[in-house]
Amino acid sequence: QVHLVESGGDLVQPGGSLRLSCAASGFTFDNSAIGWFRQAPGKEREGISYITSGGTTYYADSVKGRFTISRDNAKNTVSLQMNSLKPEDTGIYICAARSPRRMSVSWYRAVGYDYWGQGTQVTVSS
Repeated sequence: QVHLVESGGDLVQPGGSLRLSCAASGFTFDNSAIGWFRQAPGKEREGISYITSGGTTYYADSVKGRFTISRDNAKNTVSLQMNSLKPEDTGIYICAARSPRRMSVSWYRAVGYDYWGQGTQVTVSS
């Protein structure tokens, strides 16, 4: 069975940093593109960042320059380093595996992904 498990969420002050991890199992991770999404209270799920199997990265404008996505294929993990955190970064962060049948769909659209984790809570507050 395919599983994606996030970890690293916490309560941090504005300007602080967190590093989230997504551990994958049950599929060929090395050939899979992975995205990070954020679900804030009362808002739609938002694509935050994306990394292809070849290591090419993409970022939403709201996090560009502050967040960095990376992958470690030896450990079947994708990480999201988050710096200079703002209160508006608060939400549940979820990792997802891209569907190879929907590669024509923009990376930030949830409909393009097959598998989803349960999410980890990030709260940015003073």
